[in-house]
Amino acid sequence: MKQTNHLEVFERAPVPRAVMTQILPAIASQMIALIYNLADTYFVGMLNAPQETAGITVAYPCFVMLTAISNLFGVGGASAIARALGSRKEEEARRISAISIYGGLFSGLLFSLLFFSLASPILRLCGATAETYAAAYGYALWVVVLGGPFTILNTLMANLVRAEGAAGIAAFGVSFGGILNILLDPLFVLPRFLGYGAAGAGMATALSNAAAAGYFALYLLRRRGSTYLSASPRLLRFAPQYLPSILSIGFPSALQYALTVVATAAQAGFVSKYPTEAVAALGIVKKLDQLPLYFSIGVSNGLLPLLAYNHAAGNHRRRERSFRLGSTISVGFSLLCVICYEIFAGSLIALFIRDSVTVEYGAVFLRCMVTAMPMMAFCYPMIIQFQAMGLARESVICSILRKGVLDIPLLFLMDSLFPLYGCMWVQPIVDAVSLLVALAFYRALKKTAA
Repeated sequence: MKQTNHLEVFERAPVPRAVMTQILPAIASQMIALIYNLADTYFVGMLNAPQETAGITVAYPCFVMLTAISNLFGVGGASAIARALGSRKEEEARRISAISIYGGLFSGLLFSLLFFSLASPILRLCGATAETYAAAYGYALWVVVLGGPFTILNTLMANLVRAEGAAGIAAFGVSFGGILNILLDPLFVLPRFLGYGAAGAGMATALSNAAAAGYFALYLLRRRGSTYLSASPRLLRFAPQYLPSILSIGFPSALQYALTVVATAAQAGFVSKYPTEAVAALGIVKKLDQLPLYFSIGVSNGLLPLLAYNHAAGNHRRRERSFRLGSTISVGFSLLCVICYEIFAGSLIALFIRDSVTVEYGAVFLRCMVTAMPMMAFCYPMIIQFQAMGLARESVICSILRKGVLDIPLLFLMDSLFPLYGCMWVQPIVDAVSLLVALAFYRALKKTAA
C-alpha cells in the first residue's frame, strides 16, 4: 500500500521531524481556517455597522456547535484509526473511517434541521436583540442550516486523513476551502459588489466548505484501494462494534466545543446588556483571541495520530518525547501572542472597525482575555494525549472544566463585582483551574507508567 510511507513517519522518523511533519500542515490548515473566520469579521466590519458585526458574534456559537459534532466523529475516529494502524489492523481502520464519516454526515443533517426549526429562540438565547437579529439569522441560515453538513465533513475528513499520516493532504483540503472563502467574502459582503452584509459572509463560508468537502470526497474516490479510509456504506454494519469506541474518545472534544457554545453564548448574553459597540468589540476580540487558540489546536490535531499510533505500538518513550516537543511549540507561540496583543491591542481592534467606541471596548477586552492563552496552549495537547491513549475519563473531566462547569457561575460573580469587564477575566481563571487538574492527571499517568 502506498500509504505505508506515511506510517513510517509515525514509526521511524526522528522525533523532531515526525512532530514537525505532522503539526506544520495541521497548523497551516488551522491558520487558513482562522484567516477566513477573520475575513468574515473584517469585511463585515468594513461596512462600519456595529449591528452587522454583532450579528456574526451572536451567531458564532451556533457555528462552533458544528465543530463539536465534527470532533465527536473526527477526533474519536482519528484516534481509533491511528491506534488500529499502530496495532496493524488495517481493515479495522477502514471500518472505523466509514462509521465516522456517515455518523458525522447524519448528525450534521439532523443538527441543521433542528436549528432551522428553532432558530429564533436559539439566536435570542445567544444574545440576539431586535437590532442584531436580522444579521444573525442571515449569517446562521447559510453557515448552519445550508452549509452545516459540509462544514462538519470538511473538518471531520481532515482529521481522518491526518490519522493515516497524510497530514499534507488534509492541510490542502482545509486550506483550499479557507482560501476560497477569503476570495468570496468581499464579493458577497461589500456594497460595491453583491452587498449582502453578514448574510453574504455566511454564503461565502457555506460555499467554501462545500467545495472543501467535495475535495475530500474526490480524494477518497481517486485513492480507493491505496488508502486506509473508506466511505463504503456496507461497512456501516460494523457500527455496533466500533461506534462506542469512536464516541467515547470523541465525546470529550465534542463536549468541550458544545460547552464552548454555552459559555460563549452566556458571555455574549451578559455583554448584550451593555451597548451594541461592546457586543461588536467582543466579537472582534474573540476572532483575535483565536490566533493562539487555533495554533494550539493545529499542534494538538497534528500530534493526535502520532501519539495514538505509538501508544498502540507500545512505544511510550517516543510518544512522551513527541508530546513534550509539541507542547513546547504550542506554549511558546502563545507567549509571543500575549506580548504582541498586550502592546498593540488598540491598533489590532482598529483593523476590523473604525468606530472609536468599539475600539476602546475591544482593546480592554483583548488585554484581559489573552492572558488565558499560555494555559490553554498546554491544556489542549494534554487533553489530546489523553484521547490518543483512549483515556476518556481524564479527557472528559479536563474538557468540562475548560468550558461549562465554571464559566457561567463565574460570569455571574465577576459581572456583579466588575460590571462588563469582569466577564473578560472568566476564561483566564477557568483555564488556570483546568491546567492544574490536567497536570495532576498527567503526573499520575507518569507514575503509573513508571
